[in-house]
Amino acid sequence: MSNRLSDSLSPYLLQHAHNPVDWQPWDEVALAKAKAEQKPIFLSIGYSACHWCHVMERESFENPAVAEVLNANFVSIKVDREERPDLDDLYMDAVQTLTGRGGWPMSVWLTPDLEPFYGGTYFPPESRGGMPGFIPLLKRIADLWREDRDGVIQQAGHLTTDLKRQAAVQATQDEPEADLLDSVLDQLRRTFDARWGGFGPAPKFPQHMALELLLARGSAADLAMAKRTLDAMWEGGLYDHLGGGFARYSVDAQWLVPHFEKMLYDNAQLACCYLAAFQATGEPRYAEVARGTLDYLMRDLRDPSGGFHSSEDADSEGEEGRFYVFTPEEVQAALGREDGARFCAAFGITHGGNFEHGRSVVHRFSCAVGDRLSEEEDRSLRERLRLWRDRRVRPGKDDKVLAAWNGLALSALARGHQVLGETRYLEATQACAAFLSKELWRDGRLLRVWRQGRAHTAGFLEDHAAVIEGLVDLFESDFDPAWLRRAETLGEALLASFHDPIDGGFYSTEADQPDLIFRQKPGFDNAIPGGNTLAARALLRLSRHLQREDFRLAAEGTLRCFGAWMRRAPRAFLGLLGVLDQTLREPLDVALSGNPADPGVRAMLDEVYKRFLPGRVLSVSEDQLLPLHDGRRSARGQALAFVCRGRTCAPPVKTAGGLAGLLD
Repeated sequence: MSNRLSDSLSPYLLQHAHNPVDWQPWDEVALAKAKAEQKPIFLSIGYSACHWCHVMERESFENPAVAEVLNANFVSIKVDREERPDLDDLYMDAVQTLTGRGGWPMSVWLTPDLEPFYGGTYFPPESRGGMPGFIPLLKRIADLWREDRDGVIQQAGHLTTDLKRQAAVQATQDEPEADLLDSVLDQLRRTFDARWGGFGPAPKFPQHMALELLLARGSAADLAMAKRTLDAMWEGGLYDHLGGGFARYSVDAQWLVPHFEKMLYDNAQLACCYLAAFQATGEPRYAEVARGTLDYLMRDLRDPSGGFHSSEDADSEGEEGRFYVFTPEEVQAALGREDGARFCAAFGITHGGNFEHGRSVVHRFSCAVGDRLSEEEDRSLRERLRLWRDRRVRPGKDDKVLAAWNGLALSALARGHQVLGETRYLEATQACAAFLSKELWRDGRLLRVWRQGRAHTAGFLEDHAAVIEGLVDLFESDFDPAWLRRAETLGEALLASFHDPIDGGFYSTEADQPDLIFRQKPGFDNAIPGGNTLAARALLRLSRHLQREDFRLAAEGTLRCFGAWMRRAPRAFLGLLGVLDQTLREPLDVALSGNPADPGVRAMLDEVYKRFLPGRVLSVSEDQLLPLHDGRRSARGQALAFVCRGRTCAPPVKTAGGLAGLLD
């Protein structure tokens, strides 16, 4: 028997559609039901690739005894955090305030007026390991609601007031200064793991914003820290050596054993990070890691309609990581005895294993010099084993398309085309942008979610901002001004619907949203840069292309808005500090006058693309219709390059060599 989730588009909600729990989606019907029946809401928030979400479903939500207690005493609502990041952020703040920790699945109890009063994450069905059992906990909360409802409501009101106070942002008059960047670089140096790379103890997450800041602003020693981390993440099990792409995080300090779920947003951002490292260092391995990651997106996450799916699960056949790990016997069955033995020696596949059930995570750490494969053999054996692995039961895929994450994919693929010269990446970027315009742009508004031909949910701050930046990166690849115009339209919507013109910064949601107890300004950078980071970064770049002062002022106002918070906790604002780094640099604008297909222009573009030039803006046009090309016409059909640093512009040059001299 199904519940109301059976009508949902979300793969995560559909996973719970046949639970005996009377699940409701978060909608007017469910919220009205809670008010009419005066029952507390049990709100469960998770996502499709979440391992512990699956565990709690099997243990509790498929359990008739749990369902009986929930159905009798609560209105149970299930939310996909990827569809509603606003709800996830708001109630995660509540859980962290109540418990000092957070995570998914998130479990939080609300009054019918949507104010939280109790919360946690995963609960086992019965008490164990110091965790309260879910059934006893549900009964205690139900008794408390019956016996002291007024007290519970009062407590919820106090918590909501406290959350509003915590979320309030006090803008400063002045923009943050360079000493903040020095401070965060010092913190990164102090927490750097010199042995294994990365920052801090296990579990280790790939902190691409920290690495990009080290690449852009750090010393030679900082560059070495970044390289050590990039190498360790690639050499270990975090990187999928067969299929490309990165897992969510490493459970240990040495990047060996990953938590196997693979997210679009991680891989898009890490591809950009490795591309930047290749530009900054010239090390070919970083180009290969970026290429492998982009190829993973193209092969395994791309929808036939042109958009990109959200994630692949950690679990298959009921076991975490089963798809990805091997025994020596399995490798030899796939590759033959001799090739299999050579692969096992090169990639750490042993009889004892380094993972559960005697299986091994594929990695490069333990490869002795004598066991190293030639480049050709390495590639051939990995591809053969990948094809053999593809016959296994694949992990589940969350095939919904999210605007924000596809904006990140736009940037990754466009930059992949620029740096690696791969036309197929440009074609995929163009197809994705066309998909977003066709499927997620309705009646002048951007929507967030698309799946199986249906789109829904008004776009949030992060959706608008990430798509803007992706479109700017696409324009800097094919130089079709239509992408800039679409980005400008989204930028205007960003200012109209999300901007705080009084104190600066941006709200995550539009005003007057009835199912939120208050609006938040997302400042902290997490796995994805915060919405304000994305907005400031996108508007700053767009302002320079279009000479829009309103966009520039809004971006700089965001830095002032969060200036005090950044000073108190700079490590929580690595992305926004990257924006600060851009505002402190003299802008570098490169405008090429000529046809983008002209060989002379292509040679000039190659000079720009191969260099690590943080914050540069690039434009190509045959006419003078774009602001960066005003008064800059090619000479009798010959391409010209105009380079401006700050307010100083060099005389135009006619050759790629001349442009290289200016850029150097």
